[in-house]
Formats: sequence, C-alpha cells, structure tokens
Amino acid sequence: MAMTMSGEYLLEAPRETVWERLNDPAVLKECIPGCEQLERTDDGFDAVAKMKVGPVSARFKGKVRLSDLDPPNAYKISGEGEGGVAGFAKGGASVALTEHDGGTLLKYLVEAHVGGKVAQLGQRLINGAAKKLADEFFTKFAAIVQR
Repeated sequence: MAMTMSGEYLLEAPRETVWERLNDPAVLKECIPGCEQLERTDDGFDAVAKMKVGPVSARFKGKVRLSDLDPPNAYKISGEGEGGVAGFAKGGASVALTEHDGGTLLKYLVEAHVGGKVAQLGQRLINGAAKKLADEFFTKFAAIVQR
C-alpha cells in the first residue's frame, strides 16, 4: 500500500539552528514517537522504534539514509524498516527549509509503502496514524528547536 503526505511548519528559530537539530540523533530520538534507538552511521542512522497502528503493535528495525544534502536548505531522507509479522515500511521524504518572518518554514513531502499486517488495516487507518505520528514529531521538534 502506498501513501503520500505533505505538510509545513513555521518554527521560531533560525534556519541554521533547525538544520542542526534535524541532523542531531539525540534530538531526533526524542522527537520520533516510539523511538528506542537511533545511532548515526556513515550515511544516516540505524533506528529501532516501537509503533502501534490500530490493533497492530510492532518493533521496527531499520536504516535511514540522508542524500541530496544542501545545508542548511534541504535534504532527502529515505529508509526502510522491518516489523516482523507486522510487516514492513519503506519510503522517503524531501525536506526543505526557508527563512520566513524571522523564523524558518519547514516543508516536507513523504512517499511511503507499507506491507504485511499493517497494510491490511486499510488506507484510512494508516493515513490517520501517519498524520498523528508526524504531528507528534513536529510538535516535539518545534518545542526543542525553540528552547
């Protein structure tokens, strides 16, 4: 099952600060819902996160890669994770940062594919869960960046 999602957030912080936080494993671990482990590698991060979508709960292990780096303006992030019998998820996002009204406008576009038990839950439930996870991430991220 494929899905796309986009959004934007206005953050009250300089673009360079937002860029630094988007690349800081400690900040990302704190912001990613269910994240249990996030370690930097040569080309991105190794991650472990516990997720629950409807009645399906699983621990996903995966790799996240960064590409098309254009500091402090943009990058692409892609990854894939395995959740055992619950299924898999893979996809990517384009993230762009622009200066806006003394702060930073963060825009993202996500394309993802899920399979296994998670995909059997249906498009509406998965889209709702993905939107909720994105909102949780950016709410925490905004609070950290604006400290």
